[in-house]
Amino acid sequence: MDFDPPVSCIVLNWNGWRDTVECLNALKRSAYPCLRLIVVDNSSTDDSVVRIQSAHPDVLLLQSGSNLGFAGGNNIGIRHALSHGADYIWLLNNDTKPDRNCLSALVAKAREDKTIGAVASVCYYAASPATVEAWAGARVNLWIGYGRNAREPRRDDWFHSLNGTSMLIARAALEDAGLLDEGFFLYWEDTEFSLRLRKQGWRISAAPDSRVLHRVNASTGGDKVVLDRFQTASGLRLLRLHSPAPHLASLLFLSVRFARRIARLDFARCKSVWFGIQDYRQMLPVVPRIS
Repeated sequence: MDFDPPVSCIVLNWNGWRDTVECLNALKRSAYPCLRLIVVDNSSTDDSVVRIQSAHPDVLLLQSGSNLGFAGGNNIGIRHALSHGADYIWLLNNDTKPDRNCLSALVAKAREDKTIGAVASVCYYAASPATVEAWAGARVNLWIGYGRNAREPRRDDWFHSLNGTSMLIARAALEDAGLLDEGFFLYWEDTEFSLRLRKQGWRISAAPDSRVLHRVNASTGGDKVVLDRFQTASGLRLLRLHSPAPHLASLLFLSVRFARRIARLDFARCKSVWFGIQDYRQMLPVVPRIS
């Protein structure tokens, strides 16, 4: 293979212009020659748009018009990138700093086999760059809605899902399996997409030489009450779509979540889980296609 396929990197921003500007700074040091940068602003309520455009006037910035969540916001960028000839889409969290060879390693891995639909980087904690946060992806228990990230090298067939913090997706895989599921607002959408890819016969892989530093939970500030609400709604949707016994799995999932919080007398988080159940009931029923 004597050419570099065009890659569009999509960075989603919501009230996080400082992180986004630093991420774009790192991306502009990328060694990969055929990279196009796209920022999608998810209806920020601060001055993110002006700040990002001022720092990086050459980067395309798309505005969503409303906060569509992780999946909906990224899908805006994915559709634009595919319509402008991208062979691969690189989803990258705005609270990351990719190594200059990060994308080159992702593309090299993806091109090893045409059945590879998606490849993920190895993420390290930004506050502790020698410590692995997630080695590309996780195994998922679809009976209780629990995922366990790899912390050490694993064979590709170990992974049930990839970590969407830094994930390269082949155009053909998106055209076959569809976009991210906009029924998820935040969390588990990368897992759902990975499971859907695998059901369609695509492989998912890790790129061990693709390194990313990640500030974890920057979008929520690590607030466990907020996390509980999103995690509950998204976990229930994931189980409905992919568990072999969705009703039983959902019952087990909720029982465990309530029991742990009640045991700690953490009633604020119990309330948040309850709100997550209500959010789940209002989620969109379908996975969006490209057109």
